[in-house]
Amino acid sequence: MVVAVSSCGSSYSSNNGSNGSGNDFPPATVPLTRLSTDPFTNTTSQHATEVEPGSFASGSTVITSFQVGRIHGGGAADIGYAISRDAGLTWNSGLLPGITTFQGGGTNSAVSDTDVAYDAKHGIWLISSLPISATNIQVAVNRSADGGATWSNPVMVAQGPDLDKDWLVCDSATTSPHFGNCYMEWDDNGSGNLLFMSTSTDGGLTWSTPVTPSGSPHGLGGQPLVQPGGKVIVPYLADAVSPNAIQSFASSDGGASWSVAVHIANVSDHPVAGGLRSDALPSAQIDGGGNVYVIWQDCSFRAGCTSNDLVMSTTADGTTWTAPVRIPIDAATSTLDHFIPGLGIDPATTGSTAHLGLTYYYYPVANCTAANCALYVGFISSLDGGATWSAATPVAGPMSVSWLPSTLSGQMVADYIATSFVNGKAFGFFAVAKANAGTTFDEAIYTTASGMDVLAAQGRNSSPGERRIATAKSPTGRKTRTVR
Repeated sequence: MVVAVSSCGSSYSSNNGSNGSGNDFPPATVPLTRLSTDPFTNTTSQHATEVEPGSFASGSTVITSFQVGRIHGGGAADIGYAISRDAGLTWNSGLLPGITTFQGGGTNSAVSDTDVAYDAKHGIWLISSLPISATNIQVAVNRSADGGATWSNPVMVAQGPDLDKDWLVCDSATTSPHFGNCYMEWDDNGSGNLLFMSTSTDGGLTWSTPVTPSGSPHGLGGQPLVQPGGKVIVPYLADAVSPNAIQSFASSDGGASWSVAVHIANVSDHPVAGGLRSDALPSAQIDGGGNVYVIWQDCSFRAGCTSNDLVMSTTADGTTWTAPVRIPIDAATSTLDHFIPGLGIDPATTGSTAHLGLTYYYYPVANCTAANCALYVGFISSLDGGATWSAATPVAGPMSVSWLPSTLSGQMVADYIATSFVNGKAFGFFAVAKANAGTTFDEAIYTTASGMDVLAAQGRNSSPGERRIATAKSPTGRKTRTVR
């Protein structure tokens, strides 16, 4: 296991802050901690790469999981994880056993899409993933009963030839009649991204027969969340409707049944430049009072859909959602493009005093090319449930898209990233790339060295009175596709 205590100011390397076109973008200077390193040497992967972290925190423990050794055709050599048990002061990292042939005696050739959850009733940490073989894809969980010190081999939840985009949550509220239930969501890309749910009542040892919600919704990127009373709300990207939309469905009976989908908002997103892989997948979180927040990339506040903002909608009941508001990272007339959000909420806060932390990627200039796009990680926070926001902080960058591994859908830094609050501080988890050494990459998962102190954030920005532009739409439209 690697003890990850090294840190760096940014991904700034030998390019002296230039994006290669004569336009200079200063490097970010936030101290970062590198959490892991790709140790594999298999010829099917692009080494050394790590992408796409999920995370979860409980008490002073926070765990992030991610793909290690990204494979061009889909997935990675294994799922890695990093754990801090002292509120982000120190970290240990490792690799999950029993999934692929490259680690711990597994039988699969690759694995993708990972997330973390904690079952407080049974004292079990869970990491979900999609193990991939030549003819089959599973939805699976590895379990830990000792705080992440050791992990079981994967437990299969479901399998099929073309499953995609799993996400996991557990009901850890003692006030809930379904305390201890864990809920898994995924889609079947071979069936037009038909959505499925499964429930475990024993800490992930066994799972119910998969069911599709009422109305047979199609989409991907669903993120289930549990309210204190036990209601489960699942926002997702509905990509089989025109136009694409953010929708949600719910269960009030512990996963025995699932409602028809309700509409949150239509989606208009600007294709991200430079051949970067990106889509309007939602990032959703819940505050301590059970209010649900969902954020996605969207260009509908920009004339001509010239770039993406990050926009947010909220609900208290999963039925009625607020109209989307633009998060004021910068002016709606700026040149910036914002994408791949990872939202975190302090669970000790709620409603008009909820503390939100949002990690995201961005380009300073949306209209760039693969040769000169400058990729950054940013962070912004709110102390009042998203009514106002701090000034944005450049966290990492600039990075060149040529430093990222390739996939069938473009150069990959992530389909999603994560933010978790630990003892009041926000820890973003994200991939940072540095310049390649020949054919060897240098992309790993990082976090901020001390977390982001949202209480100390300066600036009070809002976007009052702004309205979506009715005619805004993606210039090229969106297509239903797999995003493994």
